[in-house]
Amino acid sequence: MSLAEMESMASMIGVSIPVLRFLLCFLATIPVSFLHRFVPCVSGRHFYAALSGAVLSYVSFGFSSNFHFLVPMILGYGSMVLCRAYCGIITFFLAFGYLIGCHVYYMSGDAWKKGGMDATGALMVISLKIISSVINYQDGLLKEEDLREAQTKNRLLKLPSLLEYFGYCLCCGSHFAGPVYEMKDYLEWTERNGIWKPSEKGQPPPFCAALRAFLQAAMCMGLYIYLVPLFPITKFVDPVYQEWGFWTRLGYQYMASFTARCKYYFIWSISEAAIIISGFGFSGWADMTNPPKPQWNRAVNVDILGLELSTSAVQIPLVWNIQVSTWLRHYVYERLIQKGRKPTFAQLLITQAVSAVWHGLYPGYIIFFVQSALMIAGSRDIYRWQQATSSGQFQKMLVFMNFVYTLLVLNYSAVGFMVLSLHETLTSYGSVYYIGTIVPILVILLGKVTQPAKPVRSRAKKEE
Repeated sequence: MSLAEMESMASMIGVSIPVLRFLLCFLATIPVSFLHRFVPCVSGRHFYAALSGAVLSYVSFGFSSNFHFLVPMILGYGSMVLCRAYCGIITFFLAFGYLIGCHVYYMSGDAWKKGGMDATGALMVISLKIISSVINYQDGLLKEEDLREAQTKNRLLKLPSLLEYFGYCLCCGSHFAGPVYEMKDYLEWTERNGIWKPSEKGQPPPFCAALRAFLQAAMCMGLYIYLVPLFPITKFVDPVYQEWGFWTRLGYQYMASFTARCKYYFIWSISEAAIIISGFGFSGWADMTNPPKPQWNRAVNVDILGLELSTSAVQIPLVWNIQVSTWLRHYVYERLIQKGRKPTFAQLLITQAVSAVWHGLYPGYIIFFVQSALMIAGSRDIYRWQQATSSGQFQKMLVFMNFVYTLLVLNYSAVGFMVLSLHETLTSYGSVYYIGTIVPILVILLGKVTQPAKPVRSRAKKEE
Protein backbone atom coordinates (compact mmCIF):
# COMPACT_ATOMS: atom_id res chain seq x y z
CA MET A 1 0.00 0.00 0.00
CA SER A 2 1.43 3.38 -1.04
CA LEU A 3 1.80 6.33 1.32
CA ALA A 4 -0.89 8.26 -0.58
CA GLU A 5 -3.34 5.38 -0.19
CA MET A 6 -2.56 5.12 3.52
CA GLU A 7 -3.09 8.87 3.95
CA SER A 8 -6.42 8.63 2.14
CA MET A 9 -7.59 5.68 4.23
CA ALA A 10 -6.37 7.30 7.47
CA SER A 11 -8.23 10.54 6.79
CA MET A 12 -11.38 8.61 5.83
CA ILE A 13 -11.61 6.89 9.23
CA GLY A 14 -10.16 9.82 11.17
CA VAL A 15 -6.87 8.37 12.45
CA SER A 16 -3.17 9.08 11.93
CA ILE A 17 -0.97 6.97 9.66
CA PRO A 18 0.86 5.29 12.61
CA VAL A 19 -2.49 4.30 14.11
CA LEU A 20 -3.70 3.01 10.73
CA ARG A 21 -0.53 0.93 10.35
CA PHE A 22 -1.12 -0.53 13.80
CA LEU A 23 -4.77 -1.28 13.02
CA LEU A 24 -3.87 -3.09 9.78
CA CYS A 25 -1.26 -5.21 11.59
CA PHE A 26 -3.69 -5.78 14.42
CA LEU A 27 -6.39 -7.00 12.00
CA ALA A 28 -3.74 -9.19 10.36
CA THR A 29 -3.44 -11.17 13.61
CA ILE A 30 -6.68 -12.94 12.63
CA PRO A 31 -5.40 -14.60 9.39
CA VAL A 32 -1.94 -15.05 10.94
CA SER A 33 -3.47 -16.88 13.91
CA PHE A 34 -5.64 -18.97 11.58
CA LEU A 35 -2.57 -20.16 9.66
CA HIS A 36 -1.02 -21.39 12.92
CA ARG A 37 -3.50 -24.30 12.78
CA PHE A 38 -1.74 -25.73 9.72
CA VAL A 39 1.86 -25.69 10.96
CA PRO A 40 2.72 -29.41 11.14
CA CYS A 41 5.09 -29.94 14.11
CA VAL A 42 5.41 -28.62 17.68
CA SER A 43 8.75 -26.87 17.13
CA GLY A 44 7.42 -25.37 13.91
CA ARG A 45 4.38 -23.98 15.74
CA HIS A 46 6.58 -22.36 18.39
CA PHE A 47 8.82 -20.89 15.69
CA TYR A 48 5.84 -19.62 13.67
CA ALA A 49 4.27 -18.05 16.78
CA ALA A 50 7.50 -16.20 17.65
CA LEU A 51 8.40 -15.16 14.10
CA SER A 52 4.92 -13.94 13.13
CA GLY A 53 4.68 -11.89 16.33
CA ALA A 54 8.10 -10.32 15.75
CA VAL A 55 7.30 -9.49 12.09
CA LEU A 56 3.96 -7.89 12.96
CA SER A 57 5.68 -5.84 15.68
CA TYR A 58 8.36 -4.69 13.24
CA VAL A 59 5.82 -3.63 10.59
CA SER A 60 3.61 -1.89 13.15
CA PHE A 61 6.13 -0.19 15.45
CA GLY A 62 9.56 -0.50 13.81
CA PHE A 63 12.75 -2.34 14.77
CA SER A 64 13.02 -0.79 18.25
CA SER A 65 9.85 -2.58 19.39
CA ASN A 66 11.42 -6.03 19.24
CA PHE A 67 14.49 -4.72 21.06
CA HIS A 68 12.27 -3.42 23.87
CA PHE A 69 10.47 -6.77 24.06
CA LEU A 70 13.75 -8.66 24.07
CA VAL A 71 15.19 -6.88 27.13
CA PRO A 72 12.63 -8.06 29.75
CA MET A 73 12.28 -11.42 27.98
CA ILE A 74 16.02 -12.12 28.38
CA LEU A 75 16.04 -10.78 31.96
CA GLY A 76 13.14 -13.07 32.87
CA TYR A 77 14.63 -16.15 31.24
CA GLY A 78 18.03 -15.44 32.74
CA SER A 79 16.54 -15.22 36.23
CA MET A 80 14.88 -18.62 35.74
CA VAL A 81 18.21 -20.17 34.71
CA LEU A 82 20.38 -18.51 37.37
CA CYS A 83 18.18 -18.10 40.45
CA ARG A 84 15.03 -20.23 40.40
CA ALA A 85 14.25 -19.79 44.11
CA TYR A 86 13.82 -16.00 43.73
CA CYS A 87 13.30 -15.61 39.98
CA GLY A 88 9.66 -14.51 40.36
CA ILE A 89 10.28 -11.51 42.61
CA ILE A 90 13.45 -10.56 40.67
CA THR A 91 11.63 -10.59 37.33
CA PHE A 92 8.61 -8.75 38.76
CA PHE A 93 10.73 -5.74 39.70
CA LEU A 94 13.03 -5.89 36.67
CA ALA A 95 10.17 -6.16 34.15
CA PHE A 96 8.13 -3.46 35.85
CA GLY A 97 11.21 -1.26 36.18
CA TYR A 98 11.95 -1.52 32.45
CA LEU A 99 8.29 -0.92 31.58
CA ILE A 100 8.16 2.18 33.80
CA GLY A 101 11.35 3.45 32.12
CA CYS A 102 9.69 3.07 28.70
CA HIS A 103 6.54 4.78 29.97
CA VAL A 104 8.60 7.75 31.15
CA TYR A 105 10.77 7.90 28.02
CA TYR A 106 7.97 7.65 25.46
CA MET A 107 5.17 9.31 27.46
CA SER A 108 2.83 7.14 25.43
CA GLY A 109 -0.38 8.52 26.88
CA ASP A 110 0.30 11.95 25.38
CA ALA A 111 1.33 10.36 22.08
CA TRP A 112 -1.83 8.23 21.91
CA LYS A 113 -4.02 11.26 22.56
CA LYS A 114 -2.31 13.09 19.64
CA GLY A 115 -2.61 10.14 17.25
CA GLY A 116 0.87 8.70 17.78
CA MET A 117 1.68 5.04 18.34
CA ASP A 118 4.54 3.13 19.92
CA ALA A 119 5.19 -0.34 21.29
CA THR A 120 4.63 0.49 24.97
CA GLY A 121 1.11 -0.98 24.97
CA ALA A 122 2.40 -4.29 23.60
CA LEU A 123 5.28 -4.20 26.10
CA MET A 124 2.70 -3.93 28.88
CA VAL A 125 1.10 -7.22 27.79
CA ILE A 126 4.45 -8.99 27.29
CA SER A 127 5.63 -7.87 30.75
CA LEU A 128 2.67 -9.61 32.40
CA LYS A 129 3.26 -12.78 30.38
CA ILE A 130 6.95 -12.81 31.32
CA ILE A 131 6.25 -12.26 35.02
CA SER A 132 3.53 -14.93 35.21
CA SER A 133 5.65 -17.58 33.46
CA VAL A 134 8.66 -16.88 35.70
CA ILE A 135 6.58 -16.90 38.90
CA ASN A 136 4.97 -20.17 37.83
CA TYR A 137 8.44 -21.66 37.32
CA GLN A 138 9.39 -20.53 40.84
CA ASP A 139 6.14 -22.07 42.17
CA GLY A 140 7.30 -25.38 40.74
CA LEU A 141 9.71 -25.62 43.69
CA LEU A 142 6.96 -25.43 46.31
CA LYS A 143 5.00 -28.27 47.88
CA GLU A 144 1.56 -28.73 46.34
CA GLU A 145 -0.21 -28.48 49.71
CA ASP A 146 1.22 -24.96 50.17
CA LEU A 147 -0.21 -23.70 46.88
CA ARG A 148 -3.49 -22.06 45.98
CA GLU A 149 -5.66 -23.66 43.29
CA ALA A 150 -4.43 -21.30 40.56
CA GLN A 151 -0.78 -21.87 41.55
CA THR A 152 -1.22 -25.64 41.39
CA LYS A 153 -2.88 -25.42 37.97
CA ASN A 154 -0.36 -23.04 36.37
CA ARG A 155 2.99 -23.94 37.95
CA LEU A 156 5.84 -25.09 35.71
CA LEU A 157 7.91 -28.05 36.90
CA LYS A 158 10.60 -27.75 34.23
CA LEU A 159 12.28 -24.84 32.46
CA PRO A 160 10.65 -23.98 29.09
CA SER A 161 13.04 -23.94 26.15
CA LEU A 162 13.96 -20.57 24.65
CA LEU A 163 11.86 -21.38 21.58
CA GLU A 164 8.82 -22.20 23.73
CA TYR A 165 9.36 -19.05 25.79
CA PHE A 166 9.67 -16.74 22.76
CA GLY A 167 6.68 -18.36 21.08
CA TYR A 168 4.61 -17.81 24.21
CA CYS A 169 5.61 -14.15 24.57
CA LEU A 170 5.07 -13.11 20.93
CA CYS A 171 2.45 -15.64 19.82
CA CYS A 172 0.99 -14.51 16.47
CA GLY A 173 0.76 -10.87 17.60
CA SER A 174 -1.40 -11.64 20.64
CA HIS A 175 0.90 -9.31 22.59
CA PHE A 176 -0.57 -6.29 20.75
CA ALA A 177 -3.57 -6.03 23.07
CA GLY A 178 -3.77 -9.32 24.93
CA PRO A 179 -5.37 -11.30 26.25
CA VAL A 180 -2.82 -12.40 28.86
CA TYR A 181 -2.80 -16.19 29.17
CA GLU A 182 -0.75 -18.81 30.98
CA MET A 183 2.41 -20.49 29.69
CA LYS A 184 1.08 -23.92 30.66
CA ASP A 185 -2.06 -23.42 28.54
CA TYR A 186 0.04 -22.19 25.61
CA LEU A 187 2.30 -25.27 25.80
CA GLU A 188 -0.65 -27.68 25.95
CA TRP A 189 -2.30 -26.00 22.97
CA THR A 190 0.88 -26.00 20.89
CA GLU A 191 1.62 -29.64 21.77
CA ARG A 192 -2.05 -30.60 21.24
CA ASN A 193 -2.39 -31.90 24.81
CA GLY A 194 -5.01 -31.27 27.51
CA ILE A 195 -8.35 -30.18 26.07
CA TRP A 196 -6.72 -29.86 22.63
CA LYS A 197 -5.72 -33.52 22.56
CA PRO A 198 -7.39 -35.36 19.65
CA SER A 199 -10.49 -37.21 20.89
CA GLU A 200 -13.70 -38.80 19.67
CA LYS A 201 -15.46 -35.44 19.84
CA GLY A 202 -12.77 -33.90 17.66
CA GLN A 203 -11.81 -30.24 17.66
CA PRO A 204 -14.83 -27.95 17.21
CA PRO A 205 -14.77 -25.52 14.28
CA PRO A 206 -14.04 -21.98 15.53
CA PHE A 207 -15.59 -20.02 12.69
CA CYS A 208 -18.99 -19.09 14.16
CA ALA A 209 -17.47 -17.99 17.47
CA ALA A 210 -14.74 -16.00 15.67
CA LEU A 211 -17.33 -14.38 13.38
CA ARG A 212 -19.44 -13.36 16.40
CA ALA A 213 -16.40 -11.68 18.00
CA PHE A 214 -15.51 -9.96 14.71
CA LEU A 215 -19.05 -8.63 14.19
CA GLN A 216 -19.05 -7.36 17.79
CA ALA A 217 -15.78 -5.56 17.04
CA ALA A 218 -17.20 -4.00 13.87
CA MET A 219 -20.29 -2.76 15.69
CA CYS A 220 -18.21 -1.23 18.49
CA MET A 221 -15.86 0.46 16.06
CA GLY A 222 -18.84 1.89 14.18
CA LEU A 223 -20.24 3.27 17.44
CA TYR A 224 -16.86 4.74 18.37
CA ILE A 225 -16.37 6.47 15.00
CA TYR A 226 -19.89 7.94 15.26
CA LEU A 227 -19.66 9.07 18.88
CA VAL A 228 -16.09 10.34 19.24
CA PRO A 229 -16.68 13.63 17.33
CA LEU A 230 -19.78 14.25 19.48
CA PHE A 231 -18.09 13.62 22.84
CA PRO A 232 -14.40 14.60 22.61
CA ILE A 233 -12.42 14.45 25.85
CA THR A 234 -10.99 17.90 25.11
CA LYS A 235 -14.40 19.34 26.08
CA PHE A 236 -13.67 18.95 29.82
CA VAL A 237 -11.41 22.03 29.83
CA ASP A 238 -13.60 23.97 27.40
CA PRO A 239 -15.27 27.05 28.97
CA VAL A 240 -18.52 26.05 27.23
CA TYR A 241 -18.58 22.78 29.21
CA GLN A 242 -18.20 24.70 32.47
CA GLU A 243 -21.28 26.79 31.61
CA TRP A 244 -23.51 23.73 31.38
CA GLY A 245 -25.71 22.62 34.25
CA PHE A 246 -24.64 19.93 36.72
CA TRP A 247 -26.74 17.12 35.21
CA THR A 248 -25.61 17.98 31.67
CA ARG A 249 -21.96 17.83 32.73
CA LEU A 250 -22.56 14.53 34.52
CA GLY A 251 -24.33 13.13 31.45
CA TYR A 252 -21.44 14.25 29.24
CA GLN A 253 -18.99 12.40 31.49
CA TYR A 254 -21.04 9.23 31.05
CA MET A 255 -21.19 9.55 27.26
CA ALA A 256 -17.48 10.39 26.93
CA SER A 257 -16.60 7.39 29.08
CA PHE A 258 -18.92 5.09 27.12
CA THR A 259 -17.39 6.32 23.84
CA ALA A 260 -13.89 5.55 25.12
CA ARG A 261 -15.00 2.07 26.21
CA CYS A 262 -16.25 1.34 22.68
CA LYS A 263 -12.64 1.62 21.48
CA TYR A 264 -11.55 -1.01 24.00
CA TYR A 265 -14.54 -3.20 23.13
CA PHE A 266 -13.35 -3.13 19.50
CA ILE A 267 -9.72 -3.94 20.34
CA TRP A 268 -10.51 -6.80 22.71
CA SER A 269 -13.11 -8.28 20.34
CA ILE A 270 -10.54 -8.43 17.53
CA SER A 271 -8.06 -10.10 19.91
CA GLU A 272 -10.76 -12.57 20.90
CA ALA A 273 -11.51 -13.39 17.26
CA ALA A 274 -7.80 -14.01 16.55
CA ILE A 275 -7.33 -16.32 19.55
CA ILE A 276 -10.55 -18.22 18.79
CA ILE A 277 -9.75 -18.82 15.13
CA SER A 278 -6.32 -20.19 16.06
CA GLY A 279 -8.05 -22.83 18.19
CA PHE A 280 -6.42 -21.56 21.40
CA GLY A 281 -9.65 -19.87 22.46
CA PHE A 282 -11.34 -23.24 23.00
CA SER A 283 -11.98 -23.76 26.73
CA GLY A 284 -13.78 -27.11 26.80
CA TRP A 285 -17.22 -28.59 26.29
CA ALA A 286 -20.40 -27.55 28.09
CA ASP A 287 -21.55 -30.98 29.26
CA MET A 288 -24.82 -29.58 30.65
CA THR A 289 -26.12 -29.20 27.08
CA ASN A 290 -27.22 -32.06 24.86
CA PRO A 291 -25.32 -32.44 22.63
CA PRO A 292 -22.33 -30.80 24.43
CA LYS A 293 -21.47 -27.38 23.03
CA PRO A 294 -17.93 -26.02 22.64
CA GLN A 295 -16.99 -23.11 24.89
CA TRP A 296 -14.78 -20.27 23.64
CA ASN A 297 -14.17 -18.31 26.85
CA ARG A 298 -10.37 -18.35 27.09
CA ALA A 299 -9.88 -15.14 25.08
CA VAL A 300 -12.89 -13.19 26.38
CA ASN A 301 -11.59 -9.93 27.81
CA VAL A 302 -14.82 -8.01 28.29
CA ASP A 303 -18.51 -8.67 28.91
CA ILE A 304 -20.06 -5.53 27.42
CA LEU A 305 -23.56 -5.84 28.87
CA GLY A 306 -22.14 -7.14 32.14
CA LEU A 307 -20.15 -3.93 32.50
CA GLU A 308 -22.69 -1.42 31.21
CA LEU A 309 -25.46 -2.92 33.39
CA SER A 310 -23.29 -3.89 36.37
CA THR A 311 -25.21 -3.87 39.67
CA SER A 312 -22.01 -3.80 41.76
CA ALA A 313 -18.54 -2.32 41.34
CA VAL A 314 -17.19 -5.59 42.75
CA GLN A 315 -18.27 -7.26 39.49
CA ILE A 316 -16.24 -4.89 37.29
CA PRO A 317 -12.93 -6.84 37.40
CA LEU A 318 -14.95 -9.90 36.32
CA VAL A 319 -16.32 -8.19 33.20
CA TRP A 320 -13.71 -5.56 32.20
CA ASN A 321 -10.15 -6.35 31.05
CA ILE A 322 -10.91 -9.79 32.45
CA GLN A 323 -7.57 -11.46 31.78
CA VAL A 324 -5.50 -8.63 33.31
CA SER A 325 -7.87 -8.58 36.30
CA THR A 326 -7.30 -12.33 36.67
CA TRP A 327 -3.53 -11.78 36.45
CA LEU A 328 -3.67 -9.09 39.16
CA ARG A 329 -5.71 -11.39 41.39
CA HIS A 330 -3.40 -14.39 41.00
CA TYR A 331 -0.01 -12.65 40.98
CA VAL A 332 -0.58 -9.63 43.24
CA TYR A 333 -3.76 -9.64 45.35
CA GLU A 334 -3.79 -13.29 46.49
CA ARG A 335 -0.04 -13.30 47.17
CA LEU A 336 -0.37 -10.29 49.48
CA ILE A 337 -2.86 -12.12 51.72
CA GLN A 338 -1.15 -14.00 54.54
CA LYS A 339 -2.28 -17.57 55.02
CA GLY A 340 -5.15 -17.83 57.49
CA ARG A 341 -5.97 -14.10 57.36
CA LYS A 342 -8.76 -12.22 55.63
CA PRO A 343 -8.00 -9.65 52.92
CA THR A 344 -8.22 -5.97 53.87
CA PHE A 345 -8.53 -2.67 52.01
CA ALA A 346 -4.70 -2.49 51.97
CA GLN A 347 -4.37 -5.48 49.60
CA LEU A 348 -6.99 -4.00 47.30
CA LEU A 349 -5.24 -0.60 47.29
CA ILE A 350 -1.80 -2.11 46.57
CA THR A 351 -3.26 -4.20 43.72
CA GLN A 352 -4.87 -1.11 42.21
CA ALA A 353 -1.58 0.79 42.61
CA VAL A 354 0.26 -1.96 40.69
CA SER A 355 -2.39 -1.71 37.96
CA ALA A 356 -1.94 2.08 37.84
CA VAL A 357 1.86 1.82 37.51
CA TRP A 358 1.45 -0.86 34.83
CA HIS A 359 -0.67 1.55 32.77
CA GLY A 360 1.80 4.43 33.22
CA LEU A 361 2.80 7.16 35.64
CA TYR A 362 0.25 9.75 34.59
CA PRO A 363 -1.69 11.34 37.47
CA GLY A 364 -4.96 10.40 35.75
CA TYR A 365 -4.13 6.68 35.90
CA ILE A 366 -3.09 6.82 39.55
CA ILE A 367 -6.17 8.81 40.57
CA PHE A 368 -8.42 6.47 38.58
CA PHE A 369 -7.14 3.34 40.30
CA VAL A 370 -7.30 4.91 43.78
CA GLN A 371 -10.86 5.87 42.88
CA SER A 372 -11.48 2.28 41.79
CA ALA A 373 -10.35 0.96 45.17
CA LEU A 374 -12.74 3.38 46.92
CA MET A 375 -15.54 2.48 44.49
CA ILE A 376 -15.17 -1.26 45.09
CA ALA A 377 -14.91 -0.84 48.88
CA GLY A 378 -18.08 1.27 48.93
CA SER A 379 -19.92 -1.21 46.72
CA ARG A 380 -19.00 -4.02 49.11
CA ASP A 381 -20.62 -2.10 51.98
CA ILE A 382 -23.82 -1.62 50.00
CA TYR A 383 -23.80 -5.35 49.16
CA ARG A 384 -23.41 -6.21 52.86
CA TRP A 385 -26.48 -4.11 53.61
CA GLN A 386 -28.33 -6.00 50.87
CA GLN A 387 -27.41 -9.33 52.45
CA ALA A 388 -28.28 -8.17 55.97
CA THR A 389 -31.86 -7.08 55.25
CA SER A 390 -34.83 -9.43 55.43
CA SER A 391 -37.14 -7.08 53.52
CA GLY A 392 -37.41 -8.07 49.86
CA GLN A 393 -38.55 -4.58 48.85
CA PHE A 394 -35.72 -2.87 50.71
CA GLN A 395 -33.24 -5.32 49.24
CA LYS A 396 -34.40 -4.43 45.71
CA MET A 397 -33.95 -0.75 46.57
CA LEU A 398 -30.38 -1.45 47.69
CA VAL A 399 -29.66 -3.41 44.49
CA PHE A 400 -30.85 -0.42 42.46
CA MET A 401 -28.84 1.90 44.70
CA ASN A 402 -25.69 -0.16 44.04
CA PHE A 403 -26.37 -0.04 40.29
CA VAL A 404 -26.71 3.78 40.33
CA TYR A 405 -23.67 4.08 42.61
CA THR A 406 -21.54 1.95 40.25
CA LEU A 407 -22.76 3.81 37.15
CA LEU A 408 -22.04 7.19 38.72
CA VAL A 409 -18.63 6.49 40.25
CA LEU A 410 -17.28 4.39 37.36
CA ASN A 411 -17.99 6.96 34.65
CA TYR A 412 -16.87 9.86 36.85
CA SER A 413 -13.60 8.05 37.70
CA ALA A 414 -12.97 6.99 34.09
CA VAL A 415 -12.48 10.61 33.01
CA GLY A 416 -9.11 10.63 34.79
CA PHE A 417 -8.11 7.50 32.85
CA MET A 418 -8.94 9.29 29.58
CA VAL A 419 -7.52 12.80 30.08
CA LEU A 420 -4.43 11.67 32.10
CA SER A 421 -3.15 15.09 33.20
CA LEU A 422 -3.68 16.28 36.78
CA HIS A 423 -5.19 19.61 35.69
CA GLU A 424 -7.76 18.07 33.34
CA THR A 425 -8.63 15.32 35.83
CA LEU A 426 -9.26 17.73 38.70
CA THR A 427 -11.10 20.16 36.40
CA SER A 428 -13.49 17.44 35.21
CA TYR A 429 -13.99 16.06 38.74
CA GLY A 430 -14.50 19.54 40.13
CA SER A 431 -17.09 20.34 37.47
CA VAL A 432 -19.43 17.85 39.18
CA TYR A 433 -18.33 18.85 42.70
CA TYR A 434 -16.21 15.69 43.21
CA ILE A 435 -19.41 13.69 43.63
CA GLY A 436 -17.75 10.44 42.53
CA THR A 437 -15.11 10.80 45.24
CA ILE A 438 -17.32 12.06 48.06
CA VAL A 439 -20.06 9.42 47.65
CA PRO A 440 -17.76 6.35 48.01
CA ILE A 441 -16.03 7.89 51.05
CA LEU A 442 -19.39 8.60 52.70
CA VAL A 443 -20.60 5.06 51.98
CA ILE A 444 -17.39 3.55 53.43
CA LEU A 445 -17.65 5.72 56.56
CA LEU A 446 -21.33 4.84 56.93
CA GLY A 447 -20.37 1.16 56.61
CA LYS A 448 -17.85 1.58 59.45
CA VAL A 449 -20.45 3.26 61.66
CA THR A 450 -23.40 0.97 60.98
CA GLN A 451 -21.48 -2.35 60.82
CA PRO A 452 -24.27 -4.31 59.06
CA ALA A 453 -25.39 -7.47 60.84
CA LYS A 454 -24.45 -10.86 59.44
CA PRO A 455 -26.51 -11.92 56.41
CA VAL A 456 -30.00 -13.18 57.13
CA ARG A 457 -29.28 -16.42 55.26
CA SER A 458 -26.21 -17.15 57.43
CA ARG A 459 -28.21 -16.66 60.66
CA ALA A 460 -30.98 -18.92 59.34
CA LYS A 461 -28.46 -21.66 58.56
CA LYS A 462 -27.02 -21.46 62.10
CA GLU A 463 -30.53 -21.76 63.63
CA GLU A 464 -31.13 -24.87 61.53
